[in-house]
Amino acid sequence: MHITIMGLGASDYEQLPIGIYKKLKEAKKVFVRTMEHPVLRVLQDEGIQFESFDHVYEKHDTFQPVYQEIVEHLLEAAQAEPIVYAVPGHPLVAEQTVQLLIEAEREGKVQLAIEGGQSFLDPIFAALKIDPIEGFQLLDGTNFSIHDVNMRSHVLIAQVYDQFSASEVKLTLMEKYRDDYPITVVTGAGSSNELIKTIPLYELDQAMELNNLTTIYVPPVKSHLDALKDWTTFRNIIATLRGPNGCPWDRKQTHESLKKYLIEETHEFLAAVDEKDDFGMVEELGDILLQVFLHAQIGEDEGYFNLEEVLENISEKMIRRHPHVFGDLSVKDADEVVLNWEEIKKQEKGEQKESLLKGEYRPNSSLQTSYNYQKKAAAVGFDWPDASGALSKFNEEWKEFREELEKGNNESIMDEFGDVLFTLVNIARFYNISPEEAMVHANEKFARRFRFVEEQVRKSGKTFRDFTLEQLDEFWNEAKHLEKE
Repeated sequence: MHITIMGLGASDYEQLPIGIYKKLKEAKKVFVRTMEHPVLRVLQDEGIQFESFDHVYEKHDTFQPVYQEIVEHLLEAAQAEPIVYAVPGHPLVAEQTVQLLIEAEREGKVQLAIEGGQSFLDPIFAALKIDPIEGFQLLDGTNFSIHDVNMRSHVLIAQVYDQFSASEVKLTLMEKYRDDYPITVVTGAGSSNELIKTIPLYELDQAMELNNLTTIYVPPVKSHLDALKDWTTFRNIIATLRGPNGCPWDRKQTHESLKKYLIEETHEFLAAVDEKDDFGMVEELGDILLQVFLHAQIGEDEGYFNLEEVLENISEKMIRRHPHVFGDLSVKDADEVVLNWEEIKKQEKGEQKESLLKGEYRPNSSLQTSYNYQKKAAAVGFDWPDASGALSKFNEEWKEFREELEKGNNESIMDEFGDVLFTLVNIARFYNISPEEAMVHANEKFARRFRFVEEQVRKSGKTFRDFTLEQLDEFWNEAKHLEKE
């Protein structure tokens, strides 16, 4: 089985290589992916016959099954005799059917010969007067994500042949680029019918006639303001703030000095989650990202680590610890996922020579430290079988605390009170409650209600000393009632 693949060039008859022209004239059987190419109309007039696959496009809603059916038909036809398959442009540039045929050749199903044909890239570069060495991307307009786009390079988007595909490309680009960002629509580059028009992005699907010779050009961004949704922009901003001519405050920060801000921003995000405030979550997640990027930049400035190492570490860990997603392991439910996760961690760390509690201390949160210690102990079976044991232990510790209040000293009272708090954390763990989050929530609730009490006192024209505790408590209860409403 043998298939010769030929490229028809990027545009019109005058640009068709003479060698390709001669071989097409001599070929007994020529298949073409589509008749929508200006060269084919001229060759037909010269008596060359083609069998096209345009009818296959009408059978499917997406392109992948179209390409697969074309390749299956070509392989079947090649069993009877050697055939020629002609495609627009160059066979190895933006031609999915050719890639599928190459895969078939690797599997031993066919022998291929791939011959010339100018790709659309050279005339595109000439028409736009851009140098690809500055960096460029070639994307498929029928199948690309905004995450694929490098906003700082020349971006060429092929396969934008009608209003529907142009609309899809427009909506995708608008996820990152501003609505009026200037783009250029190039049709028939290098041909006598070459058409170039620069328009705002939002006009892409309504500006002009599009066909299979159309390519969309998106120029690289020139300023941070045009790329605020791009990760590179944020990283450059942080590097600038920490740079020689940056902000004095940012430049003097250390890992240690930033610890309190990371805790504060995390708590503010948790508050936004509790309030179901989506806009608040966006803002607070940004503040947390700021802390992450600052720490990564400090690591890079000091020569110890950089953001790429942070990404590599967490990406590798996620793949390694999710073999049921990225490997062959099967799991029944989320509980089995957790058990598997802990087993993988144990294998990673090897034989446990140090205390299980090592690394679980949190200097800025005694509640979180207590939670971490108890969770680690529970992982090896040092735990109550259910919450009833923890509740009984709380009653025991509460009784001992009350006894110490009557006969103990300050040290013994504090010790027993610590035991009470410790058992409360244990109860929280059994009911999947984060004691840290619960405390944050309680503090916020207290502050909110107390501000209401303050407002009522202020409205009265009096001071706190002018009210009895019972009267202030009435204000407090009113705040609770308003919250429920």
